Amino acid sequence: MPYVNIKVTREGVTQEQKTRLIKGVTDLISDVLGKNPQTTIVVIEEIETDNWGIDGQCVTFRRQCGK
Repeated sequence: MPYVNIKVTREGVTQEQKTRLIKGVTDLISDVLGKNPQTTIVVIEEIETDNWGIDGQCVTFRRQCGK
């Protein structure tokens, strides 16, 4: 039973995009690993940019500074 966790910043990912990600990842796991799509779990977590850090700075600050 594969479990895939996709983490993205909370910045307007649409329901359609999430649906496509879930379907695409499920198909990929099935094609590459031969796993049953009915037992493949895909979770999408949306993280606030204040809670996502890169190079010692939160994404919110980096975006404000144009990095």
